[in-house]
Amino acid sequence: KRLKDYFLYCIKVEKMGERKLNGKINAIKFYFEQVLHRPKMFFDIPRPKKPLTLPKMLSKSEVKKLFSVTTNIKHKMALMLCYGMGLRVSEVVKLKVLDIDSKRMVVHVRGAKGKKDRYVPLPESILPNLREYYISYKPTEFLFEGQYGGAYAKSSMQQVFKKAMQKANIKKQIGIHGLRHSYATHLLESGADMRFIQDLLGHNSIKTTQVYTKVTPRSISKIKSPLDTL
Repeated sequence: KRLKDYFLYCIKVEKMGERKLNGKINAIKFYFEQVLHRPKMFFDIPRPKKPLTLPKMLSKSEVKKLFSVTTNIKHKMALMLCYGMGLRVSEVVKLKVLDIDSKRMVVHVRGAKGKKDRYVPLPESILPNLREYYISYKPTEFLFEGQYGGAYAKSSMQQVFKKAMQKANIKKQIGIHGLRHSYATHLLESGADMRFIQDLLGHNSIKTTQVYTKVTPRSISKIKSPLDTL
């Protein structure tokens, strides 16, 4: 009963989220069941459900405007790769010069989320700007290097995106991860297969990718009413 009261306190008073509360429950269960070898414990506790929020994204015209106001070639390349290949910001800053294969037109994304590698297509349209950037900055190891060497900081990338949004006068409350969401949504709208998008994004489960069907009208617009077939 004491444990139950404690967990209810965590929910009602501490307003603890689902992940943190489940972590506490699992830790206590492990201690009593695996360390003290007590019988299995069951808690009749209403666990808070994490609200399902739809991904925030930009329209194609907004993405285009974002790039047009970004005059620094290094910043523009970083943002274009985020959107053009659907990369996480952590993946962009970890890219190395050797990961770019312009002959095969692919990019090797190493040690992504879940410690998985994957290949993604390199957009052909980015090549001229990418070569211009390489000649200007001459990166040695990482494609985007910090002021004092090493990989460019994630926080710096987020600031680049934030300033570009302000300059483009786009008022949406959205972070740089929104470029990845935009990539997936625009692929879906153009008719790309869901499994293909899953592989490109590096999602473990198709369920994670399917959330994009809720933010694009493509699937709905393709459905014909039975009335139209009479």
